[in-house]
Amino acid sequence: MEGTESRSGTSSSIVADWSLVFWTLCSVILPVLITLWCSFQRSRRQVLIRDIFRKSKHDWHYTDLFGQPSYCCVCAQHILQGAFCNCCGLRVSEGCLKKADQLFLCKEIMMRRNGGAHRSMPHHWIRGNVPLCSCCMICKQQCGTQPKLCDYRCVWCQFTVHDECIMDCLKTEECTFGEFRDLIIPPYYLSTINQMRKDKRTNYEKVVPYCRKHWMPVIILANTRSGNNMGETLLGEFKILLNPVQVFDLSKIAPAKALQLCTLLPCNTVRVLVCGGDGTVGWVLDAIDEMKIKGQERYIPQVAILPLGTGNDLSNTLGWGAGYAGEVPVEQILRNVMEADGIKLDRWKVQVTNKGYYNLRKPKVFTMNNYFSIGPDALMALNFHAHREKTPSLFSSRIINKAVYFFYGTKDCLVQECKDLNKKVELELDGERIELPNLEGIIVLNIGYWGGGCRLWEGMGDEPYPLARHDDGLLEVVGVHGSFHCAQIQVKLANPVRLGQAHTVRLILKSSKMPMQVDGEPWAQGPCTVTITHKTHALMLYHSGEQTDDEASSVSEQDHTREQTDEDV
Repeated sequence: MEGTESRSGTSSSIVADWSLVFWTLCSVILPVLITLWCSFQRSRRQVLIRDIFRKSKHDWHYTDLFGQPSYCCVCAQHILQGAFCNCCGLRVSEGCLKKADQLFLCKEIMMRRNGGAHRSMPHHWIRGNVPLCSCCMICKQQCGTQPKLCDYRCVWCQFTVHDECIMDCLKTEECTFGEFRDLIIPPYYLSTINQMRKDKRTNYEKVVPYCRKHWMPVIILANTRSGNNMGETLLGEFKILLNPVQVFDLSKIAPAKALQLCTLLPCNTVRVLVCGGDGTVGWVLDAIDEMKIKGQERYIPQVAILPLGTGNDLSNTLGWGAGYAGEVPVEQILRNVMEADGIKLDRWKVQVTNKGYYNLRKPKVFTMNNYFSIGPDALMALNFHAHREKTPSLFSSRIINKAVYFFYGTKDCLVQECKDLNKKVELELDGERIELPNLEGIIVLNIGYWGGGCRLWEGMGDEPYPLARHDDGLLEVVGVHGSFHCAQIQVKLANPVRLGQAHTVRLILKSSKMPMQVDGEPWAQGPCTVTITHKTHALMLYHSGEQTDDEASSVSEQDHTREQTDEDV
């Protein structure tokens, strides 16, 4: 009896142990299996969504959370996540994507031809998700106030109308393209031009709106990799307001190819808005120079800037600000482009000829818009560039970029790698040799701003200095005593060493290797001769916005200097 009880006790304990093992395995394996199944379903769903996006005529983008209360345009249900079209503004849930493709047309970049030429087009209404604080074009009351899919918006003129106010006549009424009609390229214009090119006709002057007096079509060129990574968002916002054919992503298409659109538009009327840093602007201006070489000079556009880079000195000089972080609505940016005045910008050829090698090496040639420098600021740019090449993901913020510059500037204050520069170089301005004081750096300026917002040629502004412009064919040449001196000038505690102004600058590096830069593109250079001569002019747009106190004082000082000069004459 006792043996039987002991055996049953042993077997029950074994069963209990196996039961514990089983449930332990279940508790471990089941979550893993559920996680794997969910991961598989998620990846399968993403593949299906990408396939729909690829085949669709809409420019769909997926988001995990909409920035405002949104409703699916198909099922009218409230949605937190889903897809939205960057061109027409449709918002749909994930499950309604296919239906949305079948039910709703996107913005047409070119109108389908049905017989004769078109001179107008009706409104293209989309129901629901109207912009906040928009008003009905009929009753002038606020739209989109009800917590449901309601009211209509035209994807071209951006007018909104209540459900109860919309009438049959509105659905067939001619669209005026709204506030930005002078900037938009209408779909019917492109279809007419396309047909004329097939017929080998080039008399575009009679095509509407080619013949309209104030039409100034704009082309948007955005670099999505610039500075604070706002380019992707801006692309979508501009596609909503304009014809998507006017908006280009420079990470996918080169500026030279995008600018060929200018050849289909009226001569001397096109405006280009470059969204990026000074490097992106230089890239676009080089593409415009290529148009001149091809004999397309009459199609050259005027260039405005939306600063997305780190330094943005050219943008600052032309009145477009030191940096854009979304504080100004896109609509206001387009208004600024319409109101901007045309000016010229000097562009310079920088030729670097290495010494020795029996002159068999081809000289390096750069195009300069902003400045050339040798010394501590070029060393900071070189160190920054090398660091960014190693870990580009760290440099997605304008603040981080400036912090890295500050770190290398502080380091150079202690190390002084560029000391005794005056013993290593010779400087000639318009053929006349300049005696150099004890310096660590030489900077050749074409524009008013340098180093991320510093008016270097002016310094503290407490002493008279020759006038400096970006369209006078003259370069300003200054010297600095080191990184600490640069920092003092930036906070207006010191003046630069003004070496003079010239039409041609020649700099000879006699010995050793020194850091150099042209418009923020740095390199280490051995013994050479650097020659800077005038190359061409670029047509730019100047935004005369509100002046800061520093800019206002600078203008008044320059006016005072001009008056003194006139009196002396």
